[in-house]
Amino acid sequence: MPSQNGNDGRRGPWGGGANPASDMEDLVRQVQDRLKQIMPGGSPRGIIALAILALAGLGAWTAYYTVPSDSVAVVQRFGKYLKEVPPGLHFKLPLGIDAATVVPVKRQLKQEFGFTTPGANDPYQSSRRRDGKRETQMVTGDLNAALVEWVVQYRISDPVKFLFEVREPSETLRYVSESVMREVVGDRTVDEVITIGRQEIETEALTKMQALSTKYAMGISIDQVQLKNINPPEPVQESFNEVNQAQQEKEKLINEARRDYNKVIPLAEGEKDQRIREADGYRLKRINEAEGDVARFSALLAEYSKAPEVTRRRIYIETLQDIMPSVRSKIIVDEQTRSILPLLNLNSQKGDRP
Repeated sequence: MPSQNGNDGRRGPWGGGANPASDMEDLVRQVQDRLKQIMPGGSPRGIIALAILALAGLGAWTAYYTVPSDSVAVVQRFGKYLKEVPPGLHFKLPLGIDAATVVPVKRQLKQEFGFTTPGANDPYQSSRRRDGKRETQMVTGDLNAALVEWVVQYRISDPVKFLFEVREPSETLRYVSESVMREVVGDRTVDEVITIGRQEIETEALTKMQALSTKYAMGISIDQVQLKNINPPEPVQESFNEVNQAQQEKEKLINEARRDYNKVIPLAEGEKDQRIREADGYRLKRINEAEGDVARFSALLAEYSKAPEVTRRRIYIETLQDIMPSVRSKIIVDEQTRSILPLLNLNSQKGDRP
């Protein structure tokens, strides 16, 4: 039952009674007893020494820091910029006099728009849940809608500007990237955005983002802008997929026709050149043969004019020398008697009978 003075009779958190004054006295007594156990005698001088030792340990603990190999540290003294230190082990004034902020200048950072990578440590890397869908909704130049997802990869080029020139530079970069992407997409048709204009969009967006980052002195260098998924709104997505498939089929047929063209036309050109060269060779051969025959006939005519009978007989004999070896059965005619001699097989071997 509760007591009449309104107290329920329970003990305080430090084990004292119900009276607040008694609880305070018990707490002070317990602290004194513990100090006496730690330092014999419990004199004020020992307490001061203990406090000095604790303060010295805290100062030593806060006097050194390590900067990773992919980062630099920006040191501030009482909040004012002091210096920038490279990677390694460094020392500073303790107890909050100097503050060192590590900035990863050699690490490539990224921001995702419209989707989220699981396990991301940077709170500005992925879209906020309430803004993720809104970021992807864009209107194209022909007043159509598209859902655009993209990634911005960047580095911190100037740590001092990144920390002190702009408030929340990572969040500012998200706003800059979204603004630029809406501008670039708004200058193109929905077909260009979904199909053939992706590379141009990435290049133009990269240039404009870097220009704005430099203008705002954000200390950021944009490395790459990469478009991921670009889809029409869900109510018309199926129809857009059919159109996209037809466009791809068209490009496929065009490429196949170009492949066949590049395969057949050079072959026909080669055959044509070969035929022309063969015809030229045959023409030159016939001309040279005809010119040789003319020269031979002219030389023979000149000799015939000098000695007709001798030349005629020589021609006759040369002709027989060319013809007779190809005749197997030969007929010999006696010029005086004009009679036909018996057939002789001139091609037979010696000792064979005629």
